[in-house]
Amino acid sequence: MLKQPVFGIYEQDGRVYNEIVADCSAKTLQDMIRGRGDPESVVHPDGWKGYDGLVEVGYEKHLRVDHGKHQFGSGPAHINGIEGFLGFVKSRLTRFRGMNPSTFYLHYLKECEFRFNHRDQDLYKLILKMIRKNALF
Repeated sequence: MLKQPVFGIYEQDGRVYNEIVADCSAKTLQDMIRGRGDPESVVHPDGWKGYDGLVEVGYEKHLRVDHGKHQFGSGPAHINGIEGFLGFVKSRLTRFRGMNPSTFYLHYLKECEFRFNHRDQDLYKLILKMIRKNALF
């Protein structure tokens, strides 16, 4: 089974943003963080070595949560939000018996992001409203 690296950000307001990444190198992950996060924000990465060097690229406020050292959170420093989202994604993925890698991004990953970000809304009504506002014809 092919595993696709996915990078995710859980924002303070409870919304998520995720992207497929080519690799989990420090450069790739730091570029993703710089593209989405304000350097003044507090970043809570896990213990992955790819997050080393965040201070050097302007993120002086970051609190690591290193599961390898049996750390699962300390006060405001935790990654429960993004892990909750990834659990949601995995539970939806188990409904499928494989999928075409070319459709994974839009037909699966971004759909899960949309569903999660609108989890407190009636999706049927929301989609109807979006279709009416952005009619295709």
